[in-house]
Amino acid sequence: MNDTDARRLWIRLFLPFAAGYFLSYLYRTANAVIGPVLARELNLGDNALGLLTSTYFLAFGAAQLPLGMLLDRFGPRRVEAGLLLIAAAGAAVFALSDALGGLAIGRAMIGLGVSACLMASFKAFAQWFPPERQASLTGWVMASGGLGALAASKPLEMALGFASWQEIAFGLAAATLAVAATLWFVAPDKPGEEGGTGFAAQMAGVKSIFSSPHFWRYAPMGFWFTGGFMAVQGLWVARWMTVMEGLEGAAIAARLTWMSGAMLAGFLFMGFFATGLVRRGIKLDTIYRTSMIVAISLLALISCLPGFAGNLLWPVLGACFSLSNVSYSLVAQAFPSALSGRANTALNLLVFAGAFGLQWGIGILVDALQAQGWAGDAAFRTAFFTLLGGQFLALLWMLRPRRQI
Repeated sequence: MNDTDARRLWIRLFLPFAAGYFLSYLYRTANAVIGPVLARELNLGDNALGLLTSTYFLAFGAAQLPLGMLLDRFGPRRVEAGLLLIAAAGAAVFALSDALGGLAIGRAMIGLGVSACLMASFKAFAQWFPPERQASLTGWVMASGGLGALAASKPLEMALGFASWQEIAFGLAAATLAVAATLWFVAPDKPGEEGGTGFAAQMAGVKSIFSSPHFWRYAPMGFWFTGGFMAVQGLWVARWMTVMEGLEGAAIAARLTWMSGAMLAGFLFMGFFATGLVRRGIKLDTIYRTSMIVAISLLALISCLPGFAGNLLWPVLGACFSLSNVSYSLVAQAFPSALSGRANTALNLLVFAGAFGLQWGIGILVDALQAQGWAGDAAFRTAFFTLLGGQFLALLWMLRPRRQI
């Protein structure tokens, strides 16, 4: 492949898939800024707000196992373009709704619609680019997600100053349709690709993944760490800063911007340096374990000392958790290449089950404690300590000697 062909492939393949993942992450984290507005306008409690935001994760996670088989059979271009139509419809339903039920349905449709954005990217890159480029491509596409998170912070807060949340949702629906059309008409299919094995064989592959001790070494980390951070970043970080630190909208949006920028830096770090570090003998598992130990330490410090160095600790926490995506490579490397897609979607299922359950669960716990007379700050701190407890147990499980697993 000459330079001209490589550049053309980058434009036709990488950029459309990166745009899809940008939208996926923007949708995922937008409620951290829009949520307080919805709560005020529609009089939603923390329980309802947690359920509303987490329906995205429920639909996203439920799609992961069939998604792996669909990608193998129909290819990433068709699958992602078709699902993005559902996301666009979901954004429109969200914009037209003025009650919790309609908003939750729209949010679930969005989650289902963007469920392929990252996994389809991985599949497309594996089809078109050589193995030595996979680490850098993964870092770059994750960086596009970081840009989506960045757009869902201060820029979104500024947009709410001159447009309603309904108008913003309609705008996102239009943007999603444009990306779907670009994928369908511009992104190439790999010539000569087989349509995948039959359903029974694919299900046998899924069964082998879920019966693997190696998979279950990392699965609790996906649930409690990656899923837990999604739950916090997507909603509860903003409520924590309001209740525990007394910050207002503009200050919260500014801190979320720094947090998202730090995540983007983490993604770029992996894109630029992951391959080089491995070649120098630094294992991906070491990078993953170290970053997760630092992350849980930071979250513990934030929970114990609300407001202490928040402008520093929250962004560093975001940078650490951006490295949690190394777990996808760590899981997939233990399986044949034909199973790597299903291995990643299996881990993604646990990640988004955690994101849904923990995001809603934090809201339930906070409301329940306040109903018993607890102060808001004590309720939120207890919820965060509960999350930390689950993360600590998952970390201990992963760090156990392999022969004991």
